[in-house]
Amino acid sequence: MSAIPAAAPKALTAYRPFWAKRFGPAPFLPMSRPEMEQLGWDSCDIVIVTGDAYVDHPSFGMAVIGRTLEAQGFRVGIIAQPDWNSADAFKALGKPNLFFGVAAGNMDSMINRYTADRKIRSDDAYTPGGEGGRRPDRATLVYTQRCQEAFKDVPIVIGGIEASLRRIAHYDYWQDKVRRSVLVDSKADLLVYGNAERAIVEIAHRLARREPIESLTDVRGTAFMRRDGDPSADGWFELDSTEVDRPGRVDELISPYQEIKQEACATEPDAPKPITLHKTGRIVMPPRDHTVVRLPAYEQVRSDAVLYAHANRVLHLETNPGNARALVQRYDFNGIARDLWINPPPIPLTTPEMDHVFDLPYARSPHPSYADAAGSHDGATKIPAWEMIRFSVNIMRGCFGGCTFCSITEHEGRIIQSRSEDSVIREIEEMRDKVKGFTGIVSDLGGPTANMYRIGCKSPEIEAACRKPSCVYPGICPNLNTSHDPLIRMYRRARALPGVKKILIGSGLRYDLAVQSPEYVKELVTHHVGGYLKIAPEHTEGGPLSKMMKPGIATYDRFKQMFEAASAAAGKKQYLIPYFIAAHPGTSDEDMMNLAVWLKKNGFRADQVQTFYPSPMATATAMYHSGLNPLKGISRDDSRGEKVDVVRGERRRRLHKAFLRYHDANNWPLLREALKAMGRADLIGNGKHHLIPSYQPVTDGSYDSARRKNSTSAKPATPRKGQLLTQHTGLPPRVTGATRAGGPRPGKPGKR
Repeated sequence: MSAIPAAAPKALTAYRPFWAKRFGPAPFLPMSRPEMEQLGWDSCDIVIVTGDAYVDHPSFGMAVIGRTLEAQGFRVGIIAQPDWNSADAFKALGKPNLFFGVAAGNMDSMINRYTADRKIRSDDAYTPGGEGGRRPDRATLVYTQRCQEAFKDVPIVIGGIEASLRRIAHYDYWQDKVRRSVLVDSKADLLVYGNAERAIVEIAHRLARREPIESLTDVRGTAFMRRDGDPSADGWFELDSTEVDRPGRVDELISPYQEIKQEACATEPDAPKPITLHKTGRIVMPPRDHTVVRLPAYEQVRSDAVLYAHANRVLHLETNPGNARALVQRYDFNGIARDLWINPPPIPLTTPEMDHVFDLPYARSPHPSYADAAGSHDGATKIPAWEMIRFSVNIMRGCFGGCTFCSITEHEGRIIQSRSEDSVIREIEEMRDKVKGFTGIVSDLGGPTANMYRIGCKSPEIEAACRKPSCVYPGICPNLNTSHDPLIRMYRRARALPGVKKILIGSGLRYDLAVQSPEYVKELVTHHVGGYLKIAPEHTEGGPLSKMMKPGIATYDRFKQMFEAASAAAGKKQYLIPYFIAAHPGTSDEDMMNLAVWLKKNGFRADQVQTFYPSPMATATAMYHSGLNPLKGISRDDSRGEKVDVVRGERRRRLHKAFLRYHDANNWPLLREALKAMGRADLIGNGKHHLIPSYQPVTDGSYDSARRKNSTSAKPATPRKGQLLTQHTGLPPRVTGATRAGGPRPGKPGKR
C-alpha cells in the first residue's frame, strides 16, 4: 500500500497572513456590531454559527477554529445559539466577506437534545444555566437554511461533529431510517469533517484569493457535490463497490485482521488500468491519490440494510490518512443524478502545529455577554460544560481503540496527535495565573483517553499502510509502541510547578494499555487519583465485547490487582469506577444476566446506567440497523458473515437496564419474570448467592436517576471488608441545584 505522500502538507504557520492581520487578536471574538466597532472592524471575513454558547477555550470547537483563522489574519465573528425562528439573528454581524462556518456544537444536536430512550432532555450542558431548548433539532440544517436566507450569495461551509458523523448516508436512530448526507439536505457548499484546522485554513486562503468555492474539490477532509461530466474528475480511477463483498471486490482485498500486500503501479499510466489479480494473491492497484471507491447509492442503502452495512464497512476501511481513497455516493434528485464526493481524511497535525493551535490567545472564559450582574459566570449563568473543563488541559487528540459504539475515531481519527510537553506546561501556568477560581487543582490532564499520549505505531511505513480498525483489539498490536514514559515525565514536571497542589486524571483510562507499564500505574495511583478512578470494561461477556471491540474482563481483573497493590503501597484507600453498557448489539439476555451476577458477586450497585445510543455512522449503529457484523464482512449468504442479536423494543431494553440495576426493587418483578422464562429461577431467593429476593416490598415503580443522585444512600456508606466503592456505592450525592425536602443539600463533592 502507498504511504502518506512524501510531500508533507503545508504547515498551518506557512501561509502568508491575510491583510487584516494588522488588527491583531481580539480579547474575545466579537458577537455583536458594537464589539466589531471597538476592534476597528467594518465587516467580518468569516462568521461562525454554533449551537453552543461561546466559550473561548480550546475544548470548544468554535473557539479553536475561530482563533486558528484569526491567527491567519482573518476577522472572525461568532453567532452563538441564535434564534432560528427567522434570519434576523444571522444578520447580526453583517455579511461575511468570505463564508459562513456552520456547526451544531460540540455534540450532535439530536444526541444533545434526546436521551437514548428518545425522550427530550430538560437541560443542555453547553448553555448558560444549563437551560434546554436553546438549539433546534438537526441544528446544522436549520442554521444553514437561515444563513442562506440572510445572505444568499455567501458560501456556507458546514463542520463540527454533527457534520462529521453525517457526512454520508447514515442511519438516524430518532427517525428509524437512513437519511441522506447532511451536505445534501443542508444544500451547503462544502463540508469539512474531523479536526478541520488544516482544511479550513486552506479554504479561507483560497477563497480570499477569489477562487470560486465550486473549484475547491481537492482539499483533504472535505465533502462536496459533483455533477456528471465535471472535468475536475478526469484522470480518476473508479473502483466499483456498489454490491456486497465477493471475490475481486474492493472489500475482499482486506479484512480488519488480515494483511495483504499491495503493490503500486510501477509507472503512472496515461489512462487508469483495471485491477489485476495475480496467482500469488498480490494485487496491482492504481495510484491511491487518484482512486475513488463508489459506494452503493443512497436509494440503495436506504431500502437495503445489507448494502448499508456493506457501505459502512467500506467507509471504515478507508479512514487511515496514509492510504485512504476518496469515496463517492450517488443521489437522485428527481431523475437527475449527483455524486457526493468525500475526499480522504486530513493529514494529522504535527506536534508543532498542535502547539500552535493550543498556544493561541484564548481567554479561557465564556464570553462576557453571559456574565451575571457581578460579572461572574459562577451563578445562574454558569455553563456546565465549561465548568467541567475549566481547570483541565487537553494534551492530545485521536484514539486508536476503535470501540464500535464510539464516534471519536470517526471524527478525530486513530492517529494520536500530541502536544509538546512545554506547550502543556505553559497552559497549566497560564491557567494558574489567569483563570479565576483556580485553587491549585488541575481537574484533568488528558484527552479522548487519558493514556495514549505519544503512543503510536513503531513504523511510519506500517502506520501509513495499516487498515485495521483498532490497534488494541483483539490484542495489542506488536507494532504499537506502548511506552508511557513521556506521559510519566509530563506528570512529574506538571505537579512540580509552583502553585499546583494536585493533578487529577479525569479522562477515561485505557487500562489494557496501562497494564503494559507498571511504572505508569504506580505513578497514576500514587499521585493522580482523587479517591476513585473511572474505567470502562463495558461488559463481562465475550459476545458483546467482541461486537464492541473491547478487551476481555480478565484484563480488567489484572488492572484491578495492580491498582489495589499500588494504592496499598501508597497507603491510600482508592476505588475503581467501572462503567457498563446495556442493550449493545450482540448482547443476549443471558449476557446481561451474567453481568448482573458478576456485579453482585463483586459488590457493585450501578446507579449510573448507560444504554446503547446508536450514533450516526458508528459501526455498532450499522449492526443495530442491519443485524449484521461489518467487522466480519458482509454477505447475503447466511453461511458467510455474522448475524448480530439486536436489542430493540422498549421492554427488552428496559430488561437489560434492569439487570444492571438488579438491586432496585422496582425492577424485581420484571427480573423475576425474565429469570423464570430463561430457566434461571435458581437466582431468585433470599440468600447471598441469589441475584434478587423472592419477596417484593411496596414500591412506587419509579427510578431515581443518576441525574438526581449518584449513590444508593443519602449518607456515605462504610464498605464491607473487600468491597469496592464506585460512583454506584457509598459516594455522597451530587449537587444539582434542585430543592430538596428536609433541608439543604450537602456540600459539593469532588470532581466525578
